Amino acid sequence: MADKDFHLEKRKYVLGGVAFVVILIYILRLFSLQYMNEDYKKNADSNALLKRIQYPARGAISDRNGKLLVYNQPSYDIMIVMNEAVGIVDSVDLCSSLGITMDWYHKRLDEIRDKKKNPGYSRYTQQIFMSQLSAEEFSSFQEKLFRFPGFYIQKRSIRQYGCEQAAHILGDVGEVNPDDLERDSFYQSGDYIGKQGVERTYEEKLRGVKGTEILLRDARGRIKGSYMGGKLDQAPIPGKNLTLSIDMELQDLGERLMKGKLGSIVAIEPSTGEVLCLVSSPSYDPHLMTGRQRGKNSVELSKDPMKPLMNRSIAGRYPPGSTFKTSQALTFLQEGIISPTGTAYPCSRGFHYGSLTVGCHGHGAPLPLIPAIATSCNGYFCWGLYHMMGSHKYKDVQEAMTTWKDYMVSMGFGYPLGIDLPGENRGMIPNADYYDKAYKKSWNGLTIISIAIGQGEVCLTPLQIANLGATIANRGYYITPHVVKEVQGEPLDPKYTEKHYTMVNSQNYNYVVEGMRRAVTGGTCRSANTTMYEVCGKTGTAQNRGHDHSAFMGFAPKENPKIAVAVYVENGGFGATFGVPIGALIMEKFINGKLSEASEARAREFENRRISYGDYAR
Repeated sequence: MADKDFHLEKRKYVLGGVAFVVILIYILRLFSLQYMNEDYKKNADSNALLKRIQYPARGAISDRNGKLLVYNQPSYDIMIVMNEAVGIVDSVDLCSSLGITMDWYHKRLDEIRDKKKNPGYSRYTQQIFMSQLSAEEFSSFQEKLFRFPGFYIQKRSIRQYGCEQAAHILGDVGEVNPDDLERDSFYQSGDYIGKQGVERTYEEKLRGVKGTEILLRDARGRIKGSYMGGKLDQAPIPGKNLTLSIDMELQDLGERLMKGKLGSIVAIEPSTGEVLCLVSSPSYDPHLMTGRQRGKNSVELSKDPMKPLMNRSIAGRYPPGSTFKTSQALTFLQEGIISPTGTAYPCSRGFHYGSLTVGCHGHGAPLPLIPAIATSCNGYFCWGLYHMMGSHKYKDVQEAMTTWKDYMVSMGFGYPLGIDLPGENRGMIPNADYYDKAYKKSWNGLTIISIAIGQGEVCLTPLQIANLGATIANRGYYITPHVVKEVQGEPLDPKYTEKHYTMVNSQNYNYVVEGMRRAVTGGTCRSANTTMYEVCGKTGTAQNRGHDHSAFMGFAPKENPKIAVAVYVENGGFGATFGVPIGALIMEKFINGKLSEASEARAREFENRRISYGDYAR
């Protein structure tokens, strides 16, 4: 009997423990459902409330003279709440109303559900189904909206362009991709983001802050009005407007002059670093990158062998040719390799050393520095580099080369300058390690002699060449080039106001300025000469696998300069053929505000001059 009572007592504790565990499991599950799992909360909220995002107006973009370049126009997106629509809506009727196929409909639903492509997906919240409906498409579909539960209309704005120029500067706006969604929680699937140009660089300034409107729904999902009278709504904050440093009349002239040519024009205001025009040719109409045809147009442009999507002004790598001789003159002067008037080098149609010859055109010789710049003497600068690389001032050629490289870097070469546009190339400035590897440490000044005249391994972007002109104009410093002059209500980033001084003192710049002035009054840049103001310039004829490239770098006026210009025309021949006259027209337009009748006639002439590139592929 005692044993029986003992077992009954034990069984009672077991049953009680089981009951306790079951109750505990239920409590934990209820806690999880009510406090830990957002799905049920979202489901409950979505039955009674609809949270609708209010998109802010994106900031407008104007040029330096107040001309409106980019603004907003109304657009409409069709949104879907998957939990309300799938399996309920008449998909055949929907497709017919929107002019889409069933295949497209099912493919779009799959894309929305794909959490790799759409990380923020929830079946209880609005997801974008179709974007950028026109006002006419919106009006037609709105009349039938009541037939499609779970579908809603959301108003937002899309970009519109007030010009056909400056596509590489302005950039474009497109739908976010998975990387954008993962990188920034601000965005959700279907949102738009700056893809190129200032639209991308200044995205956080332009986009503004989203708002929220909370609407109350009845048991059938019909909107009954604002929840709590709109007390919980948050109004969107518009994006900030941008004022560019670009002069659109100058930009338009530059694009006209580069029609039918490959290359670039870059103009900078030396005293501020503001970019006045930045032309990359060929370009494209920015209107092609708007609306639902954006993707198709982008693919077609990317297949064009002339590469219109490439911003040659900041991404093109070119041998600078003789424009680079100015940087060599400055380096040789500062290092004491040459003196302004006491050093004269021979040039018998080129530099000759043993079996090595670097050719040059015919001119008087020997020459001191200033006439050597004016006549663009190859021999002079080759001798200068040869003597620097072999100078007893340095312990070996590697130290001499490192010193040379440091001067080049101080002038803004070899690294991106930091312009406020995406995709800037660093160019190429070789160093001692580069040549040690290339020649197994067996090299000297003769081995690398072509870099003295902007050939060989040296490559610069047109922006870097223009910045060289601005640095010479300033007699020894530059301000990082930038295309945005002002962000609404904010000071400009300090990096766009800081002066960067080179390793060369200002006195040595005066000799180079005089040489560039002589090039205009009686040297290779004579066609840029004018009685209106003093122009300083330097031509460049860069050797190429095919026809030579035509280059020009200059500034004006000589004192208190207002503009520095670089022109680079691929396969354009001598610098005086295309570079100089185009650069002269750009300077005249900016300084005088207009072209004379004779200059306008010349501009039309160059606008109609085409260069044949054959089956171009690069």
